[in-house]
Amino acid sequence: MDWSSLLLLLWITLVASDPVADPLLVQLPNGQIRGRDNGAYYSYEGIPYAEPPLGELRFESPQPYNRKWKEAFNATKTPVFCIQWSHFVQESDKLLGVEDCLTISVYKPKNATRKVFPVVIEIHGGAFTFTVSSEKSHVNMMANGRVILVRFNYRVGPMGFASTGDNVLPGNYGLKDQRLAMQWIKKNINCFGGDPEQMIVVGLAAGGAAAHLHLLQESFKSVARGVISISGNALDPWVMQQGIQSRTLELGRTLGCGLAKSSAELKKCLKSKEATQVVRAVHQLMVFGFVPFTPFSPVIEPADVPDAFLTQHPIDIIRSGKFSQIPWTVSYTRENGIYNAAELLKRQCDGTEMIYELNSRWLDLAPELLFYRYGNLTIEQMDKRSRDLREQYLGSKNFSVENYSDVERMFTDILFKSGTENAIALHRQYGTSPVYGYVYDNPSDSSFGIWLSNRTDITFGTGIADDYFLMFEHPLRSTLRKDEKRISNNLVKMVEDFVESENNTLVYDSCPFPSSMNKKRFQMMSIRRDCCNLEKVQSD
Repeated sequence: MDWSSLLLLLWITLVASDPVADPLLVQLPNGQIRGRDNGAYYSYEGIPYAEPPLGELRFESPQPYNRKWKEAFNATKTPVFCIQWSHFVQESDKLLGVEDCLTISVYKPKNATRKVFPVVIEIHGGAFTFTVSSEKSHVNMMANGRVILVRFNYRVGPMGFASTGDNVLPGNYGLKDQRLAMQWIKKNINCFGGDPEQMIVVGLAAGGAAAHLHLLQESFKSVARGVISISGNALDPWVMQQGIQSRTLELGRTLGCGLAKSSAELKKCLKSKEATQVVRAVHQLMVFGFVPFTPFSPVIEPADVPDAFLTQHPIDIIRSGKFSQIPWTVSYTRENGIYNAAELLKRQCDGTEMIYELNSRWLDLAPELLFYRYGNLTIEQMDKRSRDLREQYLGSKNFSVENYSDVERMFTDILFKSGTENAIALHRQYGTSPVYGYVYDNPSDSSFGIWLSNRTDITFGTGIADDYFLMFEHPLRSTLRKDEKRISNNLVKMVEDFVESENNTLVYDSCPFPSSMNKKRFQMMSIRRDCCNLEKVQSD
């Protein structure tokens, strides 16, 4: 072989081993994966981070995926959904997804000016029951070429959050999936050109609440340097419910497990059922429509659970000061209660709206709608609270379509606004890191309200995800107005700047957020159609 041929062979060998030469090939500890070129960015989708939670691994903590690939893993396929009873399925059978679903997807921009990227990790929302992610909801985050976006699946509904309150079926499997996924990201993101020391977590609704719960773990500061919780945090009443054990027992009875003599017997029975049977049984736990919208959610686990995620109530954790002292941003929308108050406006088979039934069934339905059915209240105390709420928000008026805005305001205050303000107040008192808050107030032309009510003759305000879907696209928001495109750019830049900020600051457009730490009062930033400004000062 002459020198020219030898040099050519050497060059080919070097190019083949250089990841820059073929960015679609990424070397992981498990082996090589092949991604897809999407024009403006690369994607590597459906990468397993845990063993499939099937058979004996169902209702168990996730096990790390340690298999080796002999050939390049195909990471070009759109990832599947975890099996769920989805609010987004319009048909009566709302079953969607598969049980083998614990995968991660990485989206990397094409940007020749930088070799290492900060990382944004998204935790999807969906009331811990379904997912609100969509196939192309990463495009906006790729537009500026500044960050790598990572998203992952986790178990939802009964598969992720069924619990009997003991160490046999402790629950929180979905949160443990998330924890393992983020450990995988921390360990492997450098293989994609991501900076493991420059990562933040962003989540909507249940995703925002989950992100907050992760922040409340002291060890999380070694994973992320900041968290953004949008329209959801750990103190919202639909997050930490006390009725999960009762619902799990009812789930077993619905599936033919009878009155199981022990948690072990119930768990064995639930494992023996088809996953489709278990998830379809969620329908039997609904009072009407999709109420309660979170039938299964995080729980406090016994201290003797070996890998427990949560053994104290979030309020107690915050008061202890033993949580990750990293910057936290929390928000809600002006009419956040659209989800799921707007469902009361949907016309039933007889042509009437469900909202009118509240006039005769308020004492029965209010605890389900507003998540205090399974608290420590007696029936008399629940009835009193229901009457007090009706008087506070409607006075002497009846429940009606005309008075819907009063009901929506009730839902907003109780399910979202109060939890946000309480969380900020507690973090200010017991934390040492910046806490930021904002209220988004710019109604969409195609909001959740229209979708939930199936009508366009009602004027809805700014509902849940009206801001989030400007950062992470969704089919509900396929067409944006001019003002929304501008806000979208500002919100994406806000997230990009936050992950790279050296002094933990948060800025939207020309408006720097004030940190609420070490101040007697706190302020929320208001983001509106044409401006941003500070809300009225909130007192402790």
